[in-house]
Amino acid sequence: MTDRGGDPDPDSGAPAPVPVPLRAGDLSLPSARPRVAASWVRSQRYGVSPEAVEPVYSGSLVTDSLFYECGAEVLGRLHGTLVNEPLGLMITDAEGLVLARWSADQDINRSLDRVHLAPGFYFGERTAGTNGLGLALADRVPSLVRAGEHYVAPLRRYTCAAVPVLDPRTGDLVGSINMTTWSDASSDLLLALAQSAAGNTSALMHVRAGGHPVRGMPRGEVFHVFADRLPGAGPDPCPSRAWRDAVAAAREAVAAGRLLAVVGEPGAGKSAVATLARHGSRRRERVLVARPPQAPDVDSWLALWSPELTARDTCVVVSGADVLPAWAADELAAVLGTAAPGPLRPMVLTAPSLAAVPESLAVLVDSVIEVPPLRHRIEDVEPLARSFAREHRHRDVDFTPRALRALAAYPWPENVRELRSVVREAAARTDVVDVQHLRPAVLSSGSRSLTRLEQLERDEILRCLTQPGTTAVQAAAELGLSRATLYRKIAQYGLKVRGREHAGE
Repeated sequence: MTDRGGDPDPDSGAPAPVPVPLRAGDLSLPSARPRVAASWVRSQRYGVSPEAVEPVYSGSLVTDSLFYECGAEVLGRLHGTLVNEPLGLMITDAEGLVLARWSADQDINRSLDRVHLAPGFYFGERTAGTNGLGLALADRVPSLVRAGEHYVAPLRRYTCAAVPVLDPRTGDLVGSINMTTWSDASSDLLLALAQSAAGNTSALMHVRAGGHPVRGMPRGEVFHVFADRLPGAGPDPCPSRAWRDAVAAAREAVAAGRLLAVVGEPGAGKSAVATLARHGSRRRERVLVARPPQAPDVDSWLALWSPELTARDTCVVVSGADVLPAWAADELAAVLGTAAPGPLRPMVLTAPSLAAVPESLAVLVDSVIEVPPLRHRIEDVEPLARSFAREHRHRDVDFTPRALRALAAYPWPENVRELRSVVREAAARTDVVDVQHLRPAVLSSGSRSLTRLEQLERDEILRCLTQPGTTAVQAAAELGLSRATLYRKIAQYGLKVRGREHAGE
């Protein structure tokens, strides 16, 4: 295992540290593991003082999230078994804001307060330099920072282990579990303990989220196509002005040789804009699309395709640059900085926002194009739906006016990705898509999360109401409800399928 995939103990047979001479004020780090050394460089770049932790306080702590609820429960129980240990247990958000701390040792509590490793204070790399939780959040892998590896002098009295936690519903980074003890205390099991606590937190979140599978987890795909064979190389089905303006602006940026960032909500079509921007620049240009994997696998993923960055006939699209570990972004930035100059720079980034891109890459971006969400370009819904159905069935599929109205009225929180999934599911069942072929969620405008029983009730009501020719009276009779109760539940669930045929006696 390489150091970038985790933080093996340097004394346990792991590869020897790579000498990296660094200085910060009167402190020096004569040698360090590569990830720690890279963090020191970033700390210097951020202007972190090596003499003291500069307190950055937030008066607003978000403790009503599923992550906090589960993490607090896990750490609270763990704390009960470690009351005699000089150990601080902490939960932080994704920005390094400490949300809570547990410790029964008064000496370590007072010491952690003095360095502001306490609830309400930020402790990421930008605030506290190289430290366990800051490194775990920056590189998105479990991290152990020992004593003298800390960038800020007062932190060298501690050893810190931290593990990032991902939301089981979305795969997004939501925070970290951090454990801190004295630097002279035994810390051989500290990282394993933090990993166990983070794993238990993730498992509890998964159960309380309804056991839904993780969506959007990075898969580490890398594939080549030619510009004239891109998915967007054929006719673009989207007629909306907002979409066409985004594509035109992206093409202009590419033609001018700018390093482009395409930003927007998940599933809005950022990769499509990125590839459409390349279409037409040079017909036989290769486009390499690279989607980052989970953080421990990034090292081999980078080695697979990063040499292509210096090839003048290849454009690299890094899809999801926001999930890149900080060290990986630094390596990409270094390669781009040494690439031979030319009229076309060979990379496009996609991310939710420019602020989400690691700073070392963000500063190189010349142009930013925002892709509007699907709810802001409703005129694209029907042509996209027909295109997705044709793609799935290899022939045209019809949609009833009721189905098209329902698709246009839905806000599409997961954007084009969700529309594709809904349409493929419906088109697989019929040659003419009507409302009864659409997912119940598409026909409901309720914003409240429903319990499993409520979902079952809503779906059964929709099944009855969407049967062709069914009236409200007939649906109520089939459901065993009074007509008044049926109308109340239609309003309760925000159902949008009532037409004249459902209002009759």
